[in-house]
Amino acid sequence: MAAVVFDHAQRTYPGTARPAVDHLDLQINDGEFMVLVGPSGCGKSTSLRMLAGLEEVSGGEIRIGDRDVTHLPAKARDIAMVFQNYALYPHMTVADNMGFALKIAGISKDERTARVADAAQLLGLTDYLDRKPKALSGGQRQRVAMGRAIVRQPQVFCMDEPLSNLDAKLRVSTRTQIAALQQRLGVTTVYVTHDQVEAMTMGDRVALLKDGVLQQVDTPLAIYDRPANLFVAGFIGSPGMNLLEVPHADGVARLGGHSLAIDRAAASRATGAITLGVRPEAWRLAVEDSGLPVRVEVVEELGADAYLYGTCDMKGASAPLVVRIGARRAIHKGSVIHVTTDPHHIHLFDTTTGLRLSA
Repeated sequence: MAAVVFDHAQRTYPGTARPAVDHLDLQINDGEFMVLVGPSGCGKSTSLRMLAGLEEVSGGEIRIGDRDVTHLPAKARDIAMVFQNYALYPHMTVADNMGFALKIAGISKDERTARVADAAQLLGLTDYLDRKPKALSGGQRQRVAMGRAIVRQPQVFCMDEPLSNLDAKLRVSTRTQIAALQQRLGVTTVYVTHDQVEAMTMGDRVALLKDGVLQQVDTPLAIYDRPANLFVAGFIGSPGMNLLEVPHADGVARLGGHSLAIDRAAASRATGAITLGVRPEAWRLAVEDSGLPVRVEVVEELGADAYLYGTCDMKGASAPLVVRIGARRAIHKGSVIHVTTDPHHIHLFDTTTGLRLSA
């Protein structure tokens, strides 16, 4: 096991002016589960492949433990990769797939058998060792791919969207298994996903990228509670944070005809307009004429609670708004509700720079 350091690591593809990964500075602690998350094309998979030795590093350094691996071949880095498409050999049994890398490395047959048996027991695959991949479900194939990585006993696991080929229910159960397994093994893990729910539920810390640039790295709850900028605020959370550009003066923001108290000192730091952010669960229903009127267009009943998707009037234009309420509140599409929130639930951002203003 070892820590991983990206030190101003950069990757620029030939023929492109803009780096796919731009001066990435990121330290991943020994035994930590770090999730790289962001939209398609943000550089998360490229960063992982740079660590794994599958992409050249155009600038900066990458270190695993006390070794500079920037220009080492993949086979010399002591990492194990788990891909989204499993990459299993169809003609080999589960046991042979799991032990193949060890065979290539010259590990004795007895040790290979012992390592495969241990990993199979850990993953619940003991009864499937003699089967071929085509006889397994998607979740079982992914566990075989995990087993193949585990038997190598690497310093670092690299996982590139390993759950993307699974159905929704299986994704939930498998991500729990992966997180629990990583905690049990204690191996430093770098996990790439575009799914922010996976990032929030699995990672010890989350690193959010956009256009190759690291936006914020922190624990999932810290990022949720204090997003560093407008992009992070809108990306993290399902549904995302409500973001409304509002006029303000003297510590009061105007949402249509409704007034909300805001942090006067924070608002004064803006270079121009401010954007107000409120999580869907931070709204509360208010009596008529004492809150922001919202016309409900869609109601999503989720059992334990419900999401109301509607619009509010902002400077003569309609702005989308999402409100979470308790289930069975008998609010129907087409109705008008009134909502408000408390000052400590309000996030303030500089509209021009996108940066957080709130403390």
